[in-house]
Amino acid sequence: MSDRQEVTTDIQLLLSALPPHITQAITDADDDATDLLEVVMDLGRLPEARYRGRERFLSDREVTQEDINYVIARIGEFGEDNRAGIPRTLHRISAIRNRRGQVIGLTCRVGRAVFGTVTIIRDLVETGKSILLLGKPGTGKTTLLRETARVLAEELRKRVVIVDTSNEIAGDGDIPHPGIGRARRMQVPRPAEQHAVMIEAVENHMPEVIVIDEIGTELEAMAARTIAERGVQLVGTAHGNTLDNLMINPTLSDLVGGIQAVTLGDEEARRRGTQKTVLERKAPPTFDVLVEIQSWDRVTVYQDVAAAVDAILRGEDPPAEERWRDADGVIHSQPVHREVSELPAVGRRSYGREGGRPGARSGARGGPGEAMGVSGPRVRERSVASGGNGGAAVQTMQRIFPFGVSRNRLETAIERLGVPAVIVRDMKDATLVMTLKNYYRQSAQRLRQAEEQGVPVYVLRNNTISQMERQLAHVFNLREVDPDASFHALRHAEDSSVVEEAMLEVEEAIHQLMNGERTVVELTPRSSYIRKLQHQMADRYNLRSESRGEDANRRVKIFRP
Repeated sequence: MSDRQEVTTDIQLLLSALPPHITQAITDADDDATDLLEVVMDLGRLPEARYRGRERFLSDREVTQEDINYVIARIGEFGEDNRAGIPRTLHRISAIRNRRGQVIGLTCRVGRAVFGTVTIIRDLVETGKSILLLGKPGTGKTTLLRETARVLAEELRKRVVIVDTSNEIAGDGDIPHPGIGRARRMQVPRPAEQHAVMIEAVENHMPEVIVIDEIGTELEAMAARTIAERGVQLVGTAHGNTLDNLMINPTLSDLVGGIQAVTLGDEEARRRGTQKTVLERKAPPTFDVLVEIQSWDRVTVYQDVAAAVDAILRGEDPPAEERWRDADGVIHSQPVHREVSELPAVGRRSYGREGGRPGARSGARGGPGEAMGVSGPRVRERSVASGGNGGAAVQTMQRIFPFGVSRNRLETAIERLGVPAVIVRDMKDATLVMTLKNYYRQSAQRLRQAEEQGVPVYVLRNNTISQMERQLAHVFNLREVDPDASFHALRHAEDSSVVEEAMLEVEEAIHQLMNGERTVVELTPRSSYIRKLQHQMADRYNLRSESRGEDANRRVKIFRP
């Protein structure tokens, strides 16, 4: 497979925005301007040009404030991220400010539309799977992202929307750069609002593909998962260089399924020959495919992110493929065997193999007396061990199929009660089913077929964690739910239906805030005990909350920080 690359830079538009003596130094030099990466101008220092693999000074005259102001007057306005551009180009000018907010330094980066870079991963793009690109700055992540958007929109004729936080993908100004082809671009007013624009793009513009640059916060990671669950293909980049980096990043690990510590019962630990506490993947990955970019012409591809994460957690070599483009533009590929980096995990006792796996490390993480070490099989569902509620004896593992029930809330209920249960994705694999009253009525035949096959169906009144905890307590014969184990526990002074109604209200409010549907929500006035529960719930999701009003009108207000 061969494909020549074509590069367009509009570099003269960038040079015309620089002070004349700096522009002259660049054009008069023997260096090839097509290799220019950026020009750096810092107050009181010599201006510098940076090329691929080398640097050089452009003048023996130090940069003055007049030089910096000269550039600022010829470019667009700086946003909150201190980035600006030149309309209808891909060049990016980033500012360094002093304490008074005055610009005292500029990084003028050359933007290039490189046609043909997508060839190295084109087969992956055409599958319709969601793809995450990782790599160090300067390796061409944004360039590859831009070319991918163009190919999807123009050649594959898909509805593509680009969420362009810093106007780096489609250029500055209201008219996007032709490098994105027929793809549409949504600009982001403030970087902190990127997650809200991501959701808006899906809800308002019916895209088949969403393209996102620099997923860097938990809210953006959650928005990406929401988009993927709606059946939209995602192509994005994230902060991080490798899959291993992403797995141990607490903010972004959800993009590859997240990691959780799972405590096994004694019998299960002996059967596996592992430590009692192991690391396992928490959920299906948001992105199906991950690409580590080493350079413009060399990448490492993980075509099954779930399998790769599971292998790393087992201490095995993850399935990966190295691809590179030679001087003639021909793409080559081969399986790659890479050394697995150590990941922190939990476990004090082990059965069968010492340490869970060869080379497992231990350290002072977790609770007192707990050492850390990695082990665990490949999993595709959330699993939580027995042992909660006063150290009950090992119980039979229940495989729960949630029919119309929130998986995230059920996961939370399982985790907080510490019962041996997993969530499965197919009813035929279940040992019990949980559903809601309205779903039971609408899908009675399917659910009754499950009952006829000996699978019990538990019907919940509403989709709250407290209801799920009650049913789980019944399933596992727990006499009572420890009030300290759950912020949904009831006081004798409170009516259970009132508490459930209040907690359902706060859960819905948090859902709206996390999805960017609202920026602030005021809840119904409640008693001091219920307000405390609502504050705790908001705190668990890293949201801010405060009580306002007097006496019977006192209520909780929840908002994003």
